[in-house]
Amino acid sequence: MMDFLEDLQSYEESMKNAFLIVTRRKTVSDIYKKLDEDKDMNFYLPFNPLKSDGRDVPTIELLLEYFEKMEEYEKCAELVKIKKCLKEQID
Repeated sequence: MMDFLEDLQSYEESMKNAFLIVTRRKTVSDIYKKLDEDKDMNFYLPFNPLKSDGRDVPTIELLLEYFEKMEEYEKCAELVKIKKCLKEQID
């Protein structure tokens, strides 16, 4: 059973992993390869990678909220640009 600190660490890791995928610095395939190589490795995401690439407005808003709280404004700026592009594609 996970304790609060492990839950918090998993949450933080999921936000960082999602950022890498949403900004296309890594792909889900890259992650699966690493998981195959390192059986003890865990990989968390705030979205289902079998159904989404994370490049959707709700996921990006979640990431923006997290990185604003962490005061990582450069990441926020990058996410805002991606969100704007997504909204333009929808309209």
